[in-house]
Amino acid sequence: MKLRNPDTKADWKAIKQLYRSAFPLNEKKPFWLIKSKYEKGQADVWVIEKENSFAGMAITMNGGDLVLLDYFAVCADKRSGGIGGEALKSLQEKYSDRRFFLEIESVDKPSPKLPERLRRKKFYLTNGMQEMGVNVKLFGVDMELLGYNCAVSFEEYRNLYLNTYGNWAARNVVDR
Repeated sequence: MKLRNPDTKADWKAIKQLYRSAFPLNEKKPFWLIKSKYEKGQADVWVIEKENSFAGMAITMNGGDLVLLDYFAVCADKRSGGIGGEALKSLQEKYSDRRFFLEIESVDKPSPKLPERLRRKKFYLTNGMQEMGVNVKLFGVDMELLGYNCAVSFEEYRNLYLNTYGNWAARNVVDR
């Protein structure tokens, strides 16, 4: 398994397809905006490769010493083979000089997707992420933050959105 930046149109196409299929509509930013932030150095985009084949993608939001793993997905036909855990470990190592964290949908409210959310949280906790005790409402979705050997306050989290995407995004980041 290896991480690398996208360098071909085929890479970008594969990332965009996985992005569109792996995340709920209400949690997706416009893909052109992600690409724009990547070009400005405010985001990193990673191709996850296994045996020279596209296996997944990761997108981070970067600001100062903060790195938010904004989107992370493994191709459906390659899941449950350890690729996600390997890729997460590689990301943790890559950003070991900064505070690396992520958002997951909250598991403290009833939902038809609760079993999936619990599996996702277990995956992250098993792979070194820790609860930080920060719960937010992000664009109307209840989320909690998990960090890798770090702490991030609500204010720092909100300011990352403010500094990266501006007031329109920061207004939609609410402490809960």
